[in-house]
Amino acid sequence: MKVERDKQRELLHILEENSRRSAETIATMLDTTVEDVRETITKLEKEKVIIKYPAIVNWEKVDADDLVTAMIDVKVTPKREVGFDDIAERIYRFPEVQSVYLMSGAYDLSVVIEGKTMRQVAQFVSEKLSALDSVISTTTHFILKKYKHDGVILEQPEDDKRMVVTP
Repeated sequence: MKVERDKQRELLHILEENSRRSAETIATMLDTTVEDVRETITKLEKEKVIIKYPAIVNWEKVDADDLVTAMIDVKVTPKREVGFDDIAERIYRFPEVQSVYLMSGAYDLSVVIEGKTMRQVAQFVSEKLSALDSVISTTTHFILKKYKHDGVILEQPEDDKRMVVTP
């Protein structure tokens, strides 16, 4: 690896903030060569450290069918020798499921799903998720509005352009 470990971490932060930056720009930011940046990125992609380069879309500004997003708290009974991994894998294989997280606290798994309607989400919970033998209980929370997603503020408030008048 040509880029030292501290610079590699900095490179990952740069890509996480804006993955569209050119190798030339990143090389300048890290005070290294373009070739070193490209080699390091290729290596990190092969090692699955860099998994994907997503765009963040504010879907509320797009004329499209709105999807309903829900966060579901799930209590489960872990299985001997595999713990929570087996049930988490069964859950994340459903196409509606966007994310699954192992949590500490009052529930075990946090599941994020998307559906076309609240009814479709409710059917997923009652017919698929709750039907799994390890699932003890679920609590569903519907997302009403997103203000910030993956570290990005979706709508910045506009500055008040009125002139201040004092008596």
